[in-house]
Amino acid sequence: MSALLEINNLCVDYVSPNGIARAVNNVSLTIQPGETLGIAGESGCGKSTLAFAISRLHKAPALISEGEVLYKGEDVLKMNARQLRKFRWNDVSVVFQSAMNSLNPVITIGEQLVDVILAHKKVSYKQAHERGAELLEVVGIHADRMGSFPHQLSGGMRQRVVIAIALALEPKLIIMDEPTTALDVVVEREILNELYDLKTKFGFSILFISHDLSLMGEIADRIGVMYAGNLIELGSASEVFGSPKHPYTKGLIASFPTIHGPKERLYGIPGNPVNLLNIPTGCNFQERCGECTKVCTREEPRLIQTDADRLVACHLM
Repeated sequence: MSALLEINNLCVDYVSPNGIARAVNNVSLTIQPGETLGIAGESGCGKSTLAFAISRLHKAPALISEGEVLYKGEDVLKMNARQLRKFRWNDVSVVFQSAMNSLNPVITIGEQLVDVILAHKKVSYKQAHERGAELLEVVGIHADRMGSFPHQLSGGMRQRVVIAIALALEPKLIIMDEPTTALDVVVEREILNELYDLKTKFGFSILFISHDLSLMGEIADRIGVMYAGNLIELGSASEVFGSPKHPYTKGLIASFPTIHGPKERLYGIPGNPVNLLNIPTGCNFQERCGECTKVCTREEPRLIQTDADRLVACHLM
């Protein structure tokens, strides 16, 4: 099966007066049709930068310096303005982290749904309005809410509206950038269950970005872990969550409590994320790693295949 999205050696830099910070460093991965790929890591590891690069939503001082992003074989990075306009929301849509910031506070949610549809489809206002009402029903909101403003909705309902907007043009890939971070666990569970049902119904792929590996282990088919702009581990969700290989992945999993089984002590990851303007020689994780050896301080580990569908960047492998 041909990949829906293929990323090859992608690099994204932030240019500042103090130097160039590489937020995404030679990342390569694929997303298959109908697959849910999770990208996990601490804040600042490059997850959102990677997501924005896929749909070319970056603005200065961000710069995509190397690599390619192939959607069905076509390089998104070489698209002109007209091609990008057709690509965004028709083929790939984005659900941003904060729903309230994604919605215009002075326009009703119905008008915002209609605007998206009219901007891309040659339909009448009535047809667009009917489609918007239908989309609200799809995500579990009554069509009467078309006339509501964002502040009149709960956090969970606003997030559902953003998902409805993302589904408006039936894209093949939806990028979800920590879509449930600001919600309580009950609403989070409801939205994720709703999302799973929608994926089954419409057959789209999902790139799910989060810092919560325990959550990702339940919804993703595969999980990639990023640290300091590098993809350091990639494999099936059951393997990565059940048998992590990289010390950083182990640390992330040990930082979250388990609901099932006996109580276990939680262990955080010591130290602070590496300064991207002052990357050390060797492994980026060396100063926070309890298993660091001399080779880790001299050579940068390469992402190598350890099993059939497992990639790990660590000298201990």
